[in-house]
Amino acid sequence: MLGTIIGLASGAVGGIGAGSILKKSSLGTLWNAVAGIAGGGLGATILSMVGLGGGAEGAMDAMGILSNVGGGLVGGGVVMSVIGMIKGAMGK
Repeated sequence: MLGTIIGLASGAVGGIGAGSILKKSSLGTLWNAVAGIAGGGLGATILSMVGLGGGAEGAMDAMGILSNVGGGLVGGGVVMSVIGMIKGAMGK
């Protein structure tokens, strides 16, 4: 549960960060965060499915926390970027 929350929060940060770096794909701060939250949840879920996030018993050691933060940041940034690119392509 805590790992998922960490993944969602870091996903929001990843989405906002990706939006500030990729200005053409940005959806605005709120929607960058929403897309990031979705991506962060997805990233944390995928990492836990392959055994890299939080451990099988849900133990939150330093490596589990870092895995959830990294997965959330990357997942949030990727999902926000993809949605932004699709939105930009549809507007042309």
